[in-house]
Amino acid sequence: MGTGTLRGREESDPVRCSCVVPCSCAESRLSLIFKIYIVMDKIDYKPILQADGSPLRSGIEGTTRAFPDTEESDADLLDAYSRAVVRVVESVGPAVVSVVVGKTLQGRRSEQMGAGSGVIVAPEGYIMTNNHVVQGMGRIEVSMADGTALPARLIGADPATDLAVLRVDAGGLPYARFGNSDALSVGQLAIAIGNPLGFDSTVSTGVLSALGRALRSRDGRLIENIIQHTAPLNPGSSGGPLVDSRGRVIGINTAIIPMAQGICFSISSNTAAGVLPQLVADGRVRRGYLGIAGQSRPLERSLVRAFGLSRNQAVEVVSVSRASPAGRAGLRSGDLIIAINDTSVACVDDLHRFLATWPIGEPATLTLIRGRQQIRLPIIPIEAVACPVTG
Repeated sequence: MGTGTLRGREESDPVRCSCVVPCSCAESRLSLIFKIYIVMDKIDYKPILQADGSPLRSGIEGTTRAFPDTEESDADLLDAYSRAVVRVVESVGPAVVSVVVGKTLQGRRSEQMGAGSGVIVAPEGYIMTNNHVVQGMGRIEVSMADGTALPARLIGADPATDLAVLRVDAGGLPYARFGNSDALSVGQLAIAIGNPLGFDSTVSTGVLSALGRALRSRDGRLIENIIQHTAPLNPGSSGGPLVDSRGRVIGINTAIIPMAQGICFSISSNTAAGVLPQLVADGRVRRGYLGIAGQSRPLERSLVRAFGLSRNQAVEVVSVSRASPAGRAGLRSGDLIIAINDTSVACVDDLHRFLATWPIGEPATLTLIRGRQQIRLPIIPIEAVACPVTG
């Protein structure tokens, strides 16, 4: 779990009171609630009548006792909510697994180093989890919901999205289906299932509090379309599914903000569904590479006006690898990249975003400012062997 960037192994934080010193907050709150209850109980509610003698119905008509069977209605709503959660847990719970990882140290047996969660996404034994749960681990073991423990192997990983795929040698397993994260709405029910702090098959609920967030992965790339929600997560929840009320996986839980309450993050299901087939087929996600190191830099107003630019920032080329596509294309240190294939560029993330979808080996065109001149250079991205924080 991490704050802005995603950290590696799961760690447990101490559970502590929100007060700095010992206090009697609980007793004070209980006394206050009791006093309020006594006062409210003594209020004499009198309905406000209209000219015809019928109760006035307004935005505060609850004071007129106009809602019949309020307690029963609330109970019905709670029952419906509970039934929805129970159905989801019964449907998706068997597909959620505990992931235990360890390293084999020289001259020693394999030791447990950490734990996380995962979700089975195909009956042939494919399991999706977080890359930071399994990265660098030599031993991976998966515990099913029924307690069955199976060895697992890493099929593929993508540090840029903090996702990884494992596989166990088993068939006919229960599995979960992905939903469409683009169709989500803020406020809808979110259900997290995982194994926080080693407590298997733990369920927590909340709501989607924001969509379209962005977090930095451990390799520095920007993970976009992050889901923020309030379903409580703890160390060990990483890699578990975030599920909607219909039992569809809408995210892979990945991070929390330590010491915060109700601020949890999940990688969207559409991102996971896009990465999954590439990890299964190739063991990695293929992304383009230019061979430059760059940084965002503000542009002078005169340049913005002279070239009619829509943005007042560009990517300044700090260094160029000679044998890279950028070196062969003739880029120089100090060049200011303002567009690629007529797509505006203001930061390195814009280049990453373009290279993530542009076909490798397909020619592209860089638009840059060199000195006081605007230049267009053809460039052919190659596949990045490792995804550095450069463009």
